[in-house]
Amino acid sequence: MIRVEDKYTDVLQNIEFGIVMTYRNHPELSDYGVMRMLEAIIDSYTAEKIGRSPRHFLLSDVEHLLLENVRRMCEWRLGRASLSDDASKDKEIAPEPKSVDEIVLCLKRILKSVNRWNKRGGRQGYLNFVIQYVR
Repeated sequence: MIRVEDKYTDVLQNIEFGIVMTYRNHPELSDYGVMRMLEAIIDSYTAEKIGRSPRHFLLSDVEHLLLENVRRMCEWRLGRASLSDDASKDKEIAPEPKSVDEIVLCLKRILKSVNRWNKRGGRQGYLNFVIQYVR
């Protein structure tokens, strides 16, 4: 069986870039905030897929910013948005669009990683682990 991290390495890296970018600008962010944001965005995409309204999550300002950064990456990977202001340039680097199911699978894989590294490393265990690998 193919592992998520082997099949979707690039998608996972893109999503984690959004997380790390937020963490660098807001070092007070905790793994718990990342978990809450991931639960909210997973619920949002799941709701979209089955045609229901997403649940309401009370996120802090930093968690909301994190959600926006991660959603921007997800929407780009879904082929719905561009990352730059120059849409023609963005088309040159745009990857093959992924499905909502694939994005949710990747988000769930990251959530699993956050839980594991948080248990090993404490309050910012995941964030301190992942920041080493994302430039």
